[in-house]
Amino acid sequence: QVQLVEAGGGLVQAGGSLRLSCAPSGRTFSSYTMGWFRQAPGKEREFVAAINWNGDSTAYADSVKGRFSISRDKAKNTLYLQMNSLKPEDTAVYYCSSRRSSGMATIPSNYAYWGPGTQVTVSS
Repeated sequence: QVQLVEAGGGLVQAGGSLRLSCAPSGRTFSSYTMGWFRQAPGKEREFVAAINWNGDSTAYADSVKGRFSISRDKAKNTLYLQMNSLKPEDTAVYYCSSRRSSGMATIPSNYAYWGPGTQVTVSS
């Protein structure tokens, strides 16, 4: 059974940093595009960042560009999201996801596998 498990969420003050990680189990996702999405209470799930299979192409939402960085360690089969200069509006549940293909995508319905999510709370 394929599983994606996020870790690294928590409570941080505005201006602080957190690093999220995602460790798939049940299969390797090294050939697929992977991404991070987030969902705040009462809002739809939104795209945060994506990275292609070999890590040489990335995409970011305008709201996090310059503050967040997505990366992957293929040897460890692990996905990361480094979040710096965090703002209260970054507060949300963050989800790791994977496509079944290598193409880039920013729409949730283009992703086949999802983790249960990890809470990130930024206090002002």
